[in-house]
Amino acid sequence: MKYSLEKRTPEQQQSDCIILPLFEDLQLSQEASYIDQASNQQLSKLFARKDFDAKTGSTLLLSGDGTAHTRVLLVGLGKQDAFTPATLKKSMLAATEAVKKTQTQSATISFDGITLKDYQQQGLVRFTIEAISDSLYIFDDFKTTKADKAALNSVAFYCGNEADTAVAEQAIAEGSAIAAGVTVAKTLGNLPGNICTPTYLATKAEEIAKDNNSVTTTILDETKMAALGMHSLLSVSAGSEEPAHLIIMEYKGADADEQAHVLVGKGITFDSGGISLKPGEAMDEMKYDMCGAASVFGTMTAITELQPKINITAIIAAAENMPSGKATKPGDIVSTMSGQTVEILNTDAEGRLVLCDAITYAEQNHNPASIVDIATLTGACIIALGHHTTGLLGNDDDLANELLAAGTKAADKAWRLPIGDEYQAQLDSNFADMQNIGGRPAGTITAACFLSRFAKNMKWAHLDIAGTAWVSGKSKGATGRPVPMLTQYILNKLN
Repeated sequence: MKYSLEKRTPEQQQSDCIILPLFEDLQLSQEASYIDQASNQQLSKLFARKDFDAKTGSTLLLSGDGTAHTRVLLVGLGKQDAFTPATLKKSMLAATEAVKKTQTQSATISFDGITLKDYQQQGLVRFTIEAISDSLYIFDDFKTTKADKAALNSVAFYCGNEADTAVAEQAIAEGSAIAAGVTVAKTLGNLPGNICTPTYLATKAEEIAKDNNSVTTTILDETKMAALGMHSLLSVSAGSEEPAHLIIMEYKGADADEQAHVLVGKGITFDSGGISLKPGEAMDEMKYDMCGAASVFGTMTAITELQPKINITAIIAAAENMPSGKATKPGDIVSTMSGQTVEILNTDAEGRLVLCDAITYAEQNHNPASIVDIATLTGACIIALGHHTTGLLGNDDDLANELLAAGTKAADKAWRLPIGDEYQAQLDSNFADMQNIGGRPAGTITAACFLSRFAKNMKWAHLDIAGTAWVSGKSKGATGRPVPMLTQYILNKLN
């Protein structure tokens, strides 16, 4: 998809479809007034007949007769005082769905006279690109009959005569990069576990480095991990025929001696639960247990497109959790790379077992300025926050606030949960330094408490995306979250 900024005045523009967003008060912008006049008051007449109410996400397709546009699409934004990034995305998603039903190849979206509180045209453009990309996304890699592709291949944004060109063009760049990153994360998440294995992820990381001079990829196999003492991570892959990999991607956008900000992704490419076997119902969705890793891949994709002047290191702990005669058993005790020992009481609490060694590896080898891990870690997070908000925990208030602010600005929100010392006692073990589960109460918090024991000397935050990484049911599929939040978090560090 090609995105551009339309700088010509309304009477000079032409396209296959002009998209006019309108609030419920139906006040016409300069662009809409021109369309109305050129079409013999077509808009005024239909408004008088109350044929369009401009409710959020409502659309009405009209002929562009009299104008330089083949079609005119009205899209409702709802009430102006309730206009948010969420309502904008809903409306632009609906607009794209309507356009897809036509043979429109080029569209112009007029944001003339439209304002989004705290964002200006930057947010309007960026969130719209994300919505368009979401609407156009198709995952049919394994279908013999492919879905019909939309004809739409270019979109121009008109933000009015007073628009700041530099700001709008930066919004196009950021929106395009984030959309590309979300697409990568979605596709990796949607791939089946027999295709998207730890080895597959390692290969994808090597391809990123091959295509980008600013990225270096290193892959640690099981032999190297064992030599480093990463027996916690290796305990998860012990029952699988698929070997585990620790994947390290280093993006260098700043001076080589500048500390990197580290992203750690949980990459369990399929989670059967191991010996603590999950119920069969919906177990297919456990291919999504690598969505933390997928979001890190997506964020690195966005970063390589934007080329910010910052150093970012991505670490993926990739493994498959399967039952077999060689699998780790409940009651087994393993040592971690940090030297601490863990009694594994439930092999289905495996995400923390791979992440703890990845966090220690980051500390010992990359001297991180900060570290954020992203994981589909606990079902308890879904009970607490549902499927709308990512769980956030951490040991540093400034880092947590940065992530919260980034999530708000990117319309990819998180909510912070407590991680007080009083929860740590739930991890006490009679036989090892700790056990890997803390019981049913506060399951999301005790999982983070476990990870915190490996991040004591670092600014660390944990994002639990168990409720936000994918959707179930008829629209089953990966969401690509929290790529927008993570990308915004990194971009905010440049200011």
